[in-house]
Amino acid sequence: MTPAPSPLFSPEINGDRLWSRLMSMAEIGARSDGGVDRQALSQEDRDAMARLIGWGEAIGLVPVFDTAGNLFLTMAGAEDGAPVLIGSHMDSQPTGGRFDGIYGVLAAFEVLETLHETGLVPQRPVTLVAWMNEEGGRFAPGMMGSEVFAGARRLQDIRATCDANGISVGEELETLAQSFPDVPRIEPGFPLHAYIEPHIEQADRLETTGTVIGAVTGIQGKKTYEVTLSGREAHAGTEPMERRLDAVQAFARVAQAMQEIALAAGPEIRFTIGRVEVVPNAPSVVPARVTFRIDLRHPDNAVLNDTGRAIKTAAERQAAPCDVSIQPMVDAPANGFSPFLRRAILAAAETRHVPAMALLSAAGHDARHIAPLCPSAMIFIPCRGGISHHPDEWAEPAHAATGAQILMDVVLQAIAATSDKGDLE
Repeated sequence: MTPAPSPLFSPEINGDRLWSRLMSMAEIGARSDGGVDRQALSQEDRDAMARLIGWGEAIGLVPVFDTAGNLFLTMAGAEDGAPVLIGSHMDSQPTGGRFDGIYGVLAAFEVLETLHETGLVPQRPVTLVAWMNEEGGRFAPGMMGSEVFAGARRLQDIRATCDANGISVGEELETLAQSFPDVPRIEPGFPLHAYIEPHIEQADRLETTGTVIGAVTGIQGKKTYEVTLSGREAHAGTEPMERRLDAVQAFARVAQAMQEIALAAGPEIRFTIGRVEVVPNAPSVVPARVTFRIDLRHPDNAVLNDTGRAIKTAAERQAAPCDVSIQPMVDAPANGFSPFLRRAILAAAETRHVPAMALLSAAGHDARHIAPLCPSAMIFIPCRGGISHHPDEWAEPAHAATGAQILMDVVLQAIAATSDKGDLE
């Protein structure tokens, strides 16, 4: 086992500046209730990118997009080599908050700005990333940019995905290219030395334990499915009950059976049915079709796989006399993060006398897809009440600053480590 890293000199980040930039970005897509609506590849998303690029150019960062819409800003190192990649995403849910994703991008930017103003040239390049469409609120499923970068999905497949208005990812990527004609384009994917993603926890374990920094051990696995139950439309007043192919009644049976299977899998299971659509959805017509989405999560891949098979079998059994179609959408196994980088996070927190703990991420993040490519880590800070994807989402300014400082410390540790000797593992 590689020992915990020794603390290095690390310049102090500017917490007030970070907070000011967070509030500045919250103006883009601001909602009247204090939240943010800045969905992937929207005008608001492009406006946020333009603001970030402008800030970066002022301190000499070189911007580049890949053809999947991921944005990179690079600070050159004293030597060439694979960069340390840091950041998160800028898009939000339609009723999102001011910190999810964008905190990680701006904490990363604060690290680069601090290096610039102190004149500290990193030994290797450090690159900020803003991943395209992590949330999946407009174009489902999410994490498109990081998946294409990692080779987990094909670019042509995500380009064909359309939003509720029939606008495709491909069309919006073309608009993105036209909006930034002077920013170079590259193909997705390049070698990485390490990846570190700061984020709000989106749960309340840090807050309830009085802990400020979370060193994330890994992300629980996730499966999503789209299920369609097809029956037959009929007149509600004349069709006898015994002859009906009622898709809503089939949905009720299927949903109940799935819920029972999920509960039997134990307390760590997370099972959700969402986005239910009924056709024709008229008060006097027997429903002909129900389409719904399933979100299934668990930290143990064996339990996740077994439960996924069981709920599919339940749907097939309980749908009759209606037909059923089950389309897998996401199959993301649980993953772990670099032990070295986890120890570096905890060591940096201890050196700075900051309460820290190791914990699992229940929510999915782009880091899931980058972890197979290079040593990776996530740094969590608390969010009030564990609330996220909501206008009430909140992080304390002091916690935001501390997370960025720990990121700075760990970035310098990652640069100093030699990945070809396994130090970062």
